[in-house]
Amino acid sequence: MSLPQTHFAQLDGADFPVFEPGSVWLVGAGPGGPGLLTILAFHALGQADVIVHDALVSPQTLALAPPHIERIHAGKRGGKPSPLQSDISLQLIALAKAGKRVLRLKGGDPFMFGRGGEEAGALVRENIPFRIVPGISAGLGGLAYAGLPITHRDVNQAVIFLTGHDESGAVPGGVDWPAVAQAAPVIVMFMAVKHLPAITQRLMAAGRGSDEPLTIVSHAANPGQSVLETTLGAAGALTDIPTPAIIVLGAVANYRQSLDWYVEEVRRHVFG
Repeated sequence: MSLPQTHFAQLDGADFPVFEPGSVWLVGAGPGGPGLLTILAFHALGQADVIVHDALVSPQTLALAPPHIERIHAGKRGGKPSPLQSDISLQLIALAKAGKRVLRLKGGDPFMFGRGGEEAGALVRENIPFRIVPGISAGLGGLAYAGLPITHRDVNQAVIFLTGHDESGAVPGGVDWPAVAQAAPVIVMFMAVKHLPAITQRLMAAGRGSDEPLTIVSHAANPGQSVLETTLGAAGALTDIPTPAIIVLGAVANYRQSLDWYVEEVRRHVFG
């Protein structure tokens, strides 16, 4: 059953911040369907003059913006031609200096491995006003759509978020793998598919067991979501893993079968 129209009408008179010309909003679009947008992100979609979006923002989310708003694709996908980060920042600056209301729309959260800090820093150096609108990270909300509680008091009191590659595209060289392996029972890995064999070897060499559960959630919180359950020792031999994907190491995987609520009939609803 759809919600009464009066429920959403309550937002018509809400005191939203003004999206000023010549400013940039760095906005998280959430991990998947448009229903996971924040209310402030939805407001920004209707107020912007131009949307500079990454490859992880769904067409359904972009469709919530009025048709006349300019859309610029600035997606970065591993192994494919992608704009340089410096060029994206320069584009945001140029659009803002032209008096545009610039919406920089990113999948997940702009400050969770989204380079939002770099872009905000570039705006600061040019004295361009900006606002950060947090989004639901795929490392939180995306896993919830796979029935994976990122924390469970019977399993872990800490969790580590890890990126699978550094600025050069290689396995992160600055990671203290022994410390990471022992610091938390649960490790959530972003953008780690390409280097999964090397990462799993490093974690096992640092003491994590080869039989430890490892779960790969591809296209999280989207109708095409898929989940692969394996082990740390077997994961390195996997091929053709759909991306984008979030990888979770740890015993929270043991709860997935009983908490797997995102079933086929639920997925058919575009908004969640």
